[in-house]
Amino acid sequence: MTAEPTALTLLAAADELLAATRSTRVERRDNTQLEALALAVSANLPVLLWGEPGIGKSSALQQLSDRLEVPMETVIASIHEPSDFAGLPVVGDDPATQGVPMAPPDWAVRLAKRGYGLIFFDELSSAPPAVQAALLRVVLERRVGSLELPPAVRVVAAANPPASAADGWHLSPPLANRFVHLHWTHDPAVVARGLAGTWPTADIPSVDPKRAASALARARGTLSGFLTARPGLAHHLPADAEARGGAWPSPRTWEMALRLLTFGMASDASRAALSTALIGAIGDGAGLELVNYLDELDLPDPNRVLANPDAFQLPTRGDRQLAFLTAVVSAVQSNTTRERWEAGWTVLSKAVDAGVPDVAARAAADLAAMREKTWPVPATIDAFIDILSLSGALR
Repeated sequence: MTAEPTALTLLAAADELLAATRSTRVERRDNTQLEALALAVSANLPVLLWGEPGIGKSSALQQLSDRLEVPMETVIASIHEPSDFAGLPVVGDDPATQGVPMAPPDWAVRLAKRGYGLIFFDELSSAPPAVQAALLRVVLERRVGSLELPPAVRVVAAANPPASAADGWHLSPPLANRFVHLHWTHDPAVVARGLAGTWPTADIPSVDPKRAASALARARGTLSGFLTARPGLAHHLPADAEARGGAWPSPRTWEMALRLLTFGMASDASRAALSTALIGAIGDGAGLELVNYLDELDLPDPNRVLANPDAFQLPTRGDRQLAFLTAVVSAVQSNTTRERWEAGWTVLSKAVDAGVPDVAARAAADLAAMREKTWPVPATIDAFIDILSLSGALR
């Protein structure tokens, strides 16, 4: 006579079947939002994923954590108190001389001990204003109480639109302005294939050391030229509360855009992913203008130009001239030698030859400030004597 299966046996069989339902594989598939997320995380910028409940935001972050082979700590922001992020006071033996340290929570201590990882703040739009205020230093400065998180810890968050969040709140402008905002959507075809056992994965952008040498200089020139032409976009706080809780341009987010652009130019990231991340940092209006500007700009490599400045032809368009000359000066600043400094003056002299010395005036002042006392003054500086004297860069 066969014995009846025990409850443990039944549960073991059920667990085995459950494990089979979770067993899936991944395939390489172009996915702009996944790639934009990976680009922002690589650049170590806080990222906020916006999307309706249940569309896979948490799963995407877990997949990214697995690809990076780093641990992920998940914190449900909506169920925590402000003290959970600001720290709890711990009174020592002599608080009058030692002060009162703010003890961090366990997840922060675990990340600090590891030295790297992802911290995932979920349900951010359900966190009340007091909790959002406590998160300000965590997101930007990586400080939790008296503990400073290691630089290699990445910050990612997820939120539902206020209309679909449980007791939803608009994000406060100071907190919103600290994130790269990515709008998360789902593709029915991807869901169907995933349920069949195969989910998509995106490559992590790989920085090319050969591109990295000039990427920062080109990015600096690009954004400096753009904001010189569009100064009104340097800071623009939206009028309505919902827009203020998203991405909008400010000096802080332009600095984030600089890092994204540098990483995008230095890596194999697609233009679509870079554009998505830039718009997520500075907002739709400024972001779309910048993306169009990038499509038309196409700056040459300033380091190659410095290696052979006589063969270089100055662009004819004014905004390209300004952007490129700024990039040249930034390239010289990143690796200042007498040969590169003199080559920079040769490049700037072409603006004089083209009849636009005013375009190169600011670049000339910056280049003059880099001169070592033992370096002779090049002949090509003559066209800028008056400008440099008035600015105080030349005596």
